[in-house]
Amino acid sequence: MRSMYKLLKDLFPINRSLTGQGTRLTLNKIKGYIGKLDIKKINSKKKVFDWNVPLEWNVKEASIKYLDGKEIVNFKKNNLHLMGYSVPVNKVLNYKDLVKHLYYLKKKLNTIPYVTSYYNKNWGFCLKYKDFLKIEKNKKFKVKIDSSLKKGVMNYGELLIKGDSKKEIFFSTYICHPSMANNELSGPCLCSALAKWLQKKNLKYSYRFVFTPETIGSIAYIKKNFKNLKKNVLMAFNVTCVGDAGNFSVLPSRDGNTISDKILFKVLKKNRIKYKKYSWLERGSDERQYCWPGVDLPMVSLMRSKYHEYDQYHTSDDNLDLVKYKSLKESFDVYKSVINEIEKSIYPIVNTVCEPNLGSRNLYTKINTPNKKNKVGKNLLNIMNYCNGQNSIDEIKFKVKLKNFDSLFKILEREKLVLK
Repeated sequence: MRSMYKLLKDLFPINRSLTGQGTRLTLNKIKGYIGKLDIKKINSKKKVFDWNVPLEWNVKEASIKYLDGKEIVNFKKNNLHLMGYSVPVNKVLNYKDLVKHLYYLKKKLNTIPYVTSYYNKNWGFCLKYKDFLKIEKNKKFKVKIDSSLKKGVMNYGELLIKGDSKKEIFFSTYICHPSMANNELSGPCLCSALAKWLQKKNLKYSYRFVFTPETIGSIAYIKKNFKNLKKNVLMAFNVTCVGDAGNFSVLPSRDGNTISDKILFKVLKKNRIKYKKYSWLERGSDERQYCWPGVDLPMVSLMRSKYHEYDQYHTSDDNLDLVKYKSLKESFDVYKSVINEIEKSIYPIVNTVCEPNLGSRNLYTKINTPNKKNKVGKNLLNIMNYCNGQNSIDEIKFKVKLKNFDSLFKILEREKLVLK
């Protein structure tokens, strides 16, 4: 798994955004690591539900200099210096006009903030507060942003690893931030390693991995794949912020009782893993789209330090020093344990609409009298009532509390009244 960490370091310098060459390069490097990945595209300005795919953004260079050529900020030294989706600029400004477009963190002298303006035409530069304080106010400044915003495409990656069942375990992660290691790259790298590992296994379930730009990418993906998601996704996981050394964190699904919630908490309990559980009201990544009413996928997130909750989040301090190989490997191992638990679990589902006619199968009395009870038939129907594809065999056993559960379940299987 050292190669997973090597991939992260290889991807770190690339300038990613919702669209553009950096995102394509990132997807191609992930494809090279996994061995296969469908890199797909959606045209700019395409309507996706209440949104529109943005124009494609690319940057060649961006800097602020004094008129004598002395440099203040250069995008090539750190891609966080340029506000995401900055429009082209080539002008001379005084301090008063320049400062309106500068972003910094007063409480962090040596930190560059991450700032974007995806859907509002604007431009800006981000810099360390200590460098901001050094700017000479009586001077003029040459500002140059050689960027383009043109009709193009938004790219995303998708990989389906087929198992015996068409039912899918769905993994989503995002590839749209520039050089931030934990928030941006730990998720795609862990998902890439899981995909590489799964390709070597004989699988009961199918596994789908998607690498999209956050928010607009997941919305566009849902728009394009809504029917398949609703029909086939059994469990879903949003993978982000899995590389720092913090304790594990869990963001459950909206209602907190899906099959994904159950399997994740079972694994954490079994392995005695300490974690902090957050409220759905503290969500902030693509689970917002996949769990939206009407979509309702059973999506949960297992993280280390949760986004928004660690000090380096969305700044230049989220760097390669923050993400440790040991921490990333531990996260990988927990997700691998989740998959192993999924593969050995059985979630039966009834094969009839409404109650089956047990009498025609000699499983229920054909003559009803006040004094005659049919325990076998009643117990079979009770078991079937919990076979909705959301309860495991162990959960159903616990709910119905029948000593002869195994023999009764074999009857249901023999009569093809439940499917596994």
